[in-house]
Amino acid sequence: MATFTSDTYDELGEKLDSLPLSFENLGGVEYFSGPAETVRVDEDNQLLKELMKQPGNGRVLVVDGGEKITCALMGGNMAAFFADSGWAGVVTVGAIRDRAEITEVELGVLAMGSNPKRSKKERTGEVGVKLEFAGVKVVPGAMVFADSDGVLIEKNSY
Repeated sequence: MATFTSDTYDELGEKLDSLPLSFENLGGVEYFSGPAETVRVDEDNQLLKELMKQPGNGRVLVVDGGEKITCALMGGNMAAFFADSGWAGVVTVGAIRDRAEITEVELGVLAMGSNPKRSKKERTGEVGVKLEFAGVKVVPGAMVFADSDGVLIEKNSY
């Protein structure tokens, strides 16, 4: 049975950081959680396209898109690939597109907004890196809990 982030925080409290950014819950799954896989990109989604074909094993992809909403880093077809590959969800610190399609996919999807513009296809960026947003660190393997209220990240030693 799913537990929402508010309940998760009430239970685990100081073991978690709350990501102080505003997200929209856009996927077909209201609440999702799993160990983080991380990727940092700049208006380029080629690394995401490679990751979507890998077995997700219940992981949550945390995408550092630089808080830009100038283009979409994921669309409906990609969301379907992530779901079919066993990913629990995608948290995009950036934009997505194809909102109507994504709501029909059994995948958790949080993003800062949407934009119909495609991203670049240059395969730039980094996978499996430490990320930091508004003072909250995200490392590969850290547990991520997400829903309409926001995103919680398990605190880790660095």
